Amino acid sequence: MFPEKYALLMASKTIPKGSRLKALTPFLDSDNLIRVDERLKNSFYTYDIKHPIVLYLKHHLTKIIFKCKHKELFHGGAQLILCNIRNHFWPLGGRNLAKSIIHACIRCTRHNAKSPQPIMGNLPAERTYLEFPFLNTGVDYAGPILIADRKGRGCKLQKSYICVFICFAVKAVHLELVTDLSKEAFLAAFNRFISRRGKPQNIYSDNGTTFVGACNDLKWFLKFKNPYIQTNLAELNINFNFIPPYSPHFGGIWEAAVKSVKTLLYCILNLTHLVYEELSTCLYQIEAILNSRPLTPLFTDPLDLIFLTPAHFLIGRPFMSVPYPPLQDVNINRLQRFQRIEKLRQHFWSRYTHEYIHQLQQKQKWHASSGKLEIGDIVLVRDASSPPLLWSMGRIIKLMKGSDGVCRVAEVQTKRGPIIRTFNNLCPLPVNQS
Repeated sequence: MFPEKYALLMASKTIPKGSRLKALTPFLDSDNLIRVDERLKNSFYTYDIKHPIVLYLKHHLTKIIFKCKHKELFHGGAQLILCNIRNHFWPLGGRNLAKSIIHACIRCTRHNAKSPQPIMGNLPAERTYLEFPFLNTGVDYAGPILIADRKGRGCKLQKSYICVFICFAVKAVHLELVTDLSKEAFLAAFNRFISRRGKPQNIYSDNGTTFVGACNDLKWFLKFKNPYIQTNLAELNINFNFIPPYSPHFGGIWEAAVKSVKTLLYCILNLTHLVYEELSTCLYQIEAILNSRPLTPLFTDPLDLIFLTPAHFLIGRPFMSVPYPPLQDVNINRLQRFQRIEKLRQHFWSRYTHEYIHQLQQKQKWHASSGKLEIGDIVLVRDASSPPLLWSMGRIIKLMKGSDGVCRVAEVQTKRGPIIRTFNNLCPLPVNQS
C-alpha cells in the first residue's frame, strides 16, 4: 500500500515530513507490516488496539474490509464501522471511506432513499394570460366534512366534500358543496360552476378517479353519431388536463386554495355540524372572503386606499367591501355606461400587469437542481402505503422535458408495466458504483 514508505522503513530511515504517516510514527512488526506506534504503549489494551495496521484509503483490500465490516454490523453507520475497524487497523481517511461504502450500499439506499430535485420550473402561460376569469381553471376536492341530515337532536351525520375551482390568472375561487366523490356529483357541481362563472377552456386537476371518470364520460358521448350531440359537445370544447400521478406540487395553486378553505372553515365550524343549506351558505361567505384578499402588497401612499383583489375581475370591486364612487382623476361623466365599465376593466388589467405579475418572477424554492436521472438508471418507485424495502424497482426508459428544457417527469419500466412518475417519486440506486 505504501511502497516508498515501506522501503524507507526497511532501510531504517525516517519518513518525510510531508507524509501522512509521519504523525503516526510507523514501524515494521515481525511480519513486516506497517503499524502505528503512538501514545498507547503503556495502556492495558491488546497489541492490535495499541498498534493497529495502517491501511491505504484507495486500496482494494481496504474497501473489502470496510464492506465486510459494514455487513457484519448489520449495515451500521460510518462511526460504528470506523470504531470497530480501528480495533485492528488504522485506515487513513477512514471516515470518508465508510461514508462512501454506506452511500454505495443498495440496502442502505433503500432505507434512506433520496430523490433528485430539479430546479423550479417556469410558470405556464395560463398563469399570466387573462382573457376572462376562470378561462383556465384548476379543480380539487377538500374534505370530507360531516353534515347533519336535519336540524335538532337525533340527526345523522354524513360525509360531504368541497369542490374547489380556482382561476389560474387572478386566483379567484369558486366553491361547490357535493355529497360524494362520484363522477355524477362532480359533473353536477361542474354544471353549476359553468352556470355561474361561464364555460372554461381548460380544466387542470390531479389524477383522481372522479376527474378522470368525468373526462372519460365526456369523451364517451363523442362516440355517438347523433349530430345534435356532437354539435353541442363541439361548442362545449373543454379540455381536461391531468398532472403526473402522485405529484401534488404540480398543482400547487389549487392545493394552496384547498389549504385556505380548510383554514377558514375549521376556524368557523369547530365542532359544529351544519345542514346542507347552512354549510352552503358558509362556503359562499368563505368564497367571498377569499376573493376579497389582496393580490398585491398594500402601498404606503395614504391616497391609495384601493388594493387589487380577484373580485375586481368578477364584479369590479371586492365582495366584502362597500361600493365606492369612482375616482375623480378624469372626467368620466361624459362616457357612456359601457365605456365606463370598459375603462374600469382596463384599469384593473393595467394594475394586474404592473403589480401582480412581477411578484411571480422570483423562485420561492428549488433555486437549483440537485441530483439527476438518466435513461437506463435503476430507481426505486416511492409508495407511501408500503415500507422502503417493499418499494418496486424499475428502469428509466424515457425522460420528459418541460418547456424550459429541464426533465422533471420520467417513464419507468417496472414488472407491472411502464408507469409515469415525477422525479420526487424516484430514488436512484447506486448500482453502477464500484
